[in-house]
Amino acid sequence: MQKAFDYIPEFKKTILSNGTRVVTEHHPYSRATSAGVYIDMGSRDEPAHLNGAAHFVEHLVFKGTHKRSAYEIVKSIEAVGGELNAYTTREYTCFHSCTLREHLALSMDVLADLVSSATFEPEEFNKEREVILQEILMSADDLEEYIFDLYFGKAFPGNSLSNPILGTEQSLQSITRDQLFNFYKSRYKAEHLVVSVAGSVNHDEVVELVEKNLMSKTEEKVTSSRVNPTMEVIKQHFSKDTEQVHYLMGLPSSSFKSNHRFDSYVVNALLGGGMTSQLYQKIREDRALAYSVYSYLQSFTDSGLMMFYVGTSEDKLEEVSKIVFDELKYVTKNGISHQQLDFYKRQVRGQIMLGADDIENRMNSLAVNEMVFQEYRPVDHVVAEIEKVSTDTVKKFVSEYFDFSKAGCLLLGKADKSTQDKVFSLI
Repeated sequence: MQKAFDYIPEFKKTILSNGTRVVTEHHPYSRATSAGVYIDMGSRDEPAHLNGAAHFVEHLVFKGTHKRSAYEIVKSIEAVGGELNAYTTREYTCFHSCTLREHLALSMDVLADLVSSATFEPEEFNKEREVILQEILMSADDLEEYIFDLYFGKAFPGNSLSNPILGTEQSLQSITRDQLFNFYKSRYKAEHLVVSVAGSVNHDEVVELVEKNLMSKTEEKVTSSRVNPTMEVIKQHFSKDTEQVHYLMGLPSSSFKSNHRFDSYVVNALLGGGMTSQLYQKIREDRALAYSVYSYLQSFTDSGLMMFYVGTSEDKLEEVSKIVFDELKYVTKNGISHQQLDFYKRQVRGQIMLGADDIENRMNSLAVNEMVFQEYRPVDHVVAEIEKVSTDTVKKFVSEYFDFSKAGCLLLGKADKSTQDKVFSLI
């Protein structure tokens, strides 16, 4: 008898006549089915005067469609024990659900409803704008989150990547209902849609459901206006009356399409990806200089950033920043040891394989790979790419991307001029 962990998921892809792409991965032993409808345009694809529109639309479609009220939208999925949600990134927007496999048709009906027949009632438009304005204020109060938005804004001036996903108070106030509805109708179209489903599913059935619910006519596709970003050097302090100083340093990193993509995974794990990372051990465990310390890898289709965050008190800031800088310089000069390489490759490989047991994670991976590469990348393929990472490829990665002449550093909180100068002088 075949065991559940012995099977190989079956992938299938169909491109409908209207341009919608349908990708599925069959997991016969899963009770859960995760379905998502992705729009392959995000906040970096917004016109300058509509910053925040993609996220605004993501909110507003839940406020009512021609078929369902706001309450009926969420009730329909929650009534069967499922979950329904959405999120916006800089490069795409996703609407997704997770239900028992027998409720797939319901999921597809609700998701299609959201992306094709939202009504944008004026009263709901005005109410939801107020909700998002509160979300912006809440985000600004979360300084650990806020400093990342600040960094993007300063690192990529003039490029749409600099715009906050939520928009600003000014941009949200200036967007009209008609502008937002036109944005929705022009982008939420067949050519921009990827439908991804993972679970115990039949591909042909999924295609039939998509054809039934999302078979709009082919229309002219909105051309992407993305411009490859140039990373600016930043050394800036934002004063705020806080107990801690939030420190964020950034360096260029690989894009999704770079040959060094998996080297960046390993280097990120080495430097700040977990509790065994160099920065966590040296800053928190050895010297007790901070509670929160980590690195964050952000990859886009054409570029990438590796960022290093620490929250610490002003009197420890200089020491913290020196440790971060010394670790980065050490890796840039010496690369990674064979022992470290084996350890962090096992760590990254294990994280990827454990993630593959999560149906929602698989659904998301199918869609992202389709949007970025237009192809399927099974877990075994990704693991094989991790195995190819060597001390030589890591050395090439850091020598190519860790360019300190392009490094940036932001400080958010209380820090006197002398401390700022010492921190910034390290870069």
